[in-house]
Amino acid sequence: MSADPHDPLSALRFQVEAGVDLALSEAPVDRFALSRAQADARGAPARAPAREPVPHAAVAEPEAEPAPVAAPAFAVPSGNAVMAAREAAASAGSLDELRATLERFEGCNLRHTATNLVFGDGNPQARIMFVGEAPGMDEDLQGRPFVGRSGQLLDRMMAAIGLDRTAAYIANVIPWRPPGNRDPSPQETEICKPFIARQIELVDPAILVFLGNASTKQLLQTSEGITRMRGRWRDYPVGARPVPAMPTFHPAYLLRQPLQKKLAWRDLLAVKRALDDLPAA
Repeated sequence: MSADPHDPLSALRFQVEAGVDLALSEAPVDRFALSRAQADARGAPARAPAREPVPHAAVAEPEAEPAPVAAPAFAVPSGNAVMAAREAAASAGSLDELRATLERFEGCNLRHTATNLVFGDGNPQARIMFVGEAPGMDEDLQGRPFVGRSGQLLDRMMAAIGLDRTAAYIANVIPWRPPGNRDPSPQETEICKPFIARQIELVDPAILVFLGNASTKQLLQTSEGITRMRGRWRDYPVGARPVPAMPTFHPAYLLRQPLQKKLAWRDLLAVKRALDDLPAA
């Protein structure tokens, strides 16, 4: 659908359909002024917009060049950001320290377009931890993982095996919402992985559940898809010990493909059996 530039409602509808659902700044940005400023910095002439010819007598004094609008104070992270993330994550000795470290960390561009850091939710002393990929709009607004429609389904899935958020801990590989819910880039994922790895170490669960294709591939370092991986226990190293990890479908996928809930139910039953077999705390 094309937008009518003279109809604000049409232009707004176009933005929503393109996935733009939140403003990144209260002030508009003049991209033409930015282009001119960038061209001046490179020493190249900027391309001026075409103008209608006017009679010589009607030509007025040229207007002053608009002041360039400052570019946003963030950029695509450099290759050193992954190393910086590893060092920052390793320095955290508790979940509170890790959260504070993430709030200060400037190496991932996603933090500049997100409303809130989405760190974790639930009981950090729980024996089971669920890990998804990235927050959505509801999570970004509330600063908590899995609170939208997929989170409500996850709550029902946990309740089906006798769990709730007081008996489980929930987090994501990516702690900031990607703009428009796009997929995180490989570089963004690599930057965030040290933080979720350290978060898992600090929670130190007895059982892990990886929700969806992305978190399974990223944390188990596999190229196999979730359809092949789900329902089969894998070992995930936490410190010096392997922790059994169950990959299963993401709740968002189950909302789109409800017939797959029967397979997710089998996975949950396997998780319940494993929990029941754990020695008493």
